[in-house]
Amino acid sequence: MSIAAIILAAGASRRLGQPKQLVIHHGETLLARTLRITQSTIGGPVVVVLGASAGQIRSAIDFSNAQIVDNPHWEQGIASSIQAGLNFIEENESAAAPTEGVLILTCDQPHLTEEHLANLLKEFLMQSGPQQESIIAVSAYAGVVGTPAIFPRSLFANLNALVGDEGARSLLRNPTCRIIQIELPGGELDIDLQDDLQHLE
Repeated sequence: MSIAAIILAAGASRRLGQPKQLVIHHGETLLARTLRITQSTIGGPVVVVLGASAGQIRSAIDFSNAQIVDNPHWEQGIASSIQAGLNFIEENESAAAPTEGVLILTCDQPHLTEEHLANLLKEFLMQSGPQQESIIAVSAYAGVVGTPAIFPRSLFANLNALVGDEGARSLLRNPTCRIIQIELPGGELDIDLQDDLQHLE
């Protein structure tokens, strides 16, 4: 099965006061780390959606092995970035090997690991397929489920129907297919505020 990845990195990080994509943790920017982890795990294309501070981010990070999609509508909310990445994938996929699932993740979860993504991918591939039911493989942390998550092709239309700041998590509240949860210790920590950054440091 062909699995693609969309890294959402278009936000302006207004509450943080600096591009969270370029926050350095253990000598590596958060976005570069997420990109490295994703590329080492996912066999299919990795799409990075940029918006605010795109020029600064492009000059700071090596995207040579990724596909960059600029989202001119990033200010409309996260849904527009999901759709920009998904549209790129669908427009560039092979007719002989269509994309059967898409991994959606953000760039600001510092506790994300290769092992966790590998476990997500393993569960999705084991329990999905032409002769099996569709499933969503999601991350679980702090009593909630969310991204990183792998959505099957049967839900691409649902992802394309999201609006505004309605992210992929909204599809998990009333799922139309079975959900497989994989624990991600520390997954609740993302970088939105200066306090988050201080906690990380």
